[in-house]
Amino acid sequence: MMIKPFSYYSKGRRLINEPQYIEAQQKNQLEIAKSPSRTEIINLLLSLYQEDTCYLEIGVRNPERNFNHIKASKKYSVDPGVEFKNNPVDFKITSDEFFKRLSTNELLSKDIRFHVIFIDGLHLAPQVDKDITNAFAYLKEDGFIVLHDCNPPTEWHARESFEYHSTPAQKKWNGTTWKAFLKWRFNPSVNSCCVDTDWGVGILSKHFHVGKSIEATNPFFEYSQLKNNRQVYLNLIDFESLKRLIQQ
Repeated sequence: MMIKPFSYYSKGRRLINEPQYIEAQQKNQLEIAKSPSRTEIINLLLSLYQEDTCYLEIGVRNPERNFNHIKASKKYSVDPGVEFKNNPVDFKITSDEFFKRLSTNELLSKDIRFHVIFIDGLHLAPQVDKDITNAFAYLKEDGFIVLHDCNPPTEWHARESFEYHSTPAQKKWNGTTWKAFLKWRFNPSVNSCCVDTDWGVGILSKHFHVGKSIEATNPFFEYSQLKNNRQVYLNLIDFESLKRLIQQ
């Protein structure tokens, strides 16, 4: 007997009535409607400093989406140009190569320190974790690391492969960034929170008390446990709460 292949994204009735598809599409629209954007959050953090500020963005793609609107005295951008061929950035290399060359004084200065480092590069947990570790080495003592895509609304958004679009989330993709963020939530030397907007804007700081660490949990980083413990795992807060925390 020949089995007819089923295309999840056929325009048939099954697609319209698929509960997971409906849920993912609804959550897409809810997330898109949230405010403020990551740009406004980053600019808020930069506004805390009285001195000239220095900003680094890892994973820029189109700079009009965020980088060009960041208000810092000096700012630098890193992106190998995989997703945006024009790639008008300062350093057209991977983040690993950037930090390696930074450490040997081939780029900028190994003594440079940034007030805010925004990580929005490859959205896979091992790379995000490496980027966070490298970023802390060049962050001011009272600086912030900011991460995008820390709060995937469904498991389909948290898939490992961006290229696989035949899911209820379609092309919306947060990857496994949440796993790296959660790992750093276990670190008692780091304060952290996730602003519930723009797909989850994670914030790490060793100076500002934005949220206490938590005991290590969910050892296999299963999405089902994130779904059931999202508030605690991510320290999910709203923008007004963030304002209060950083002004204390």
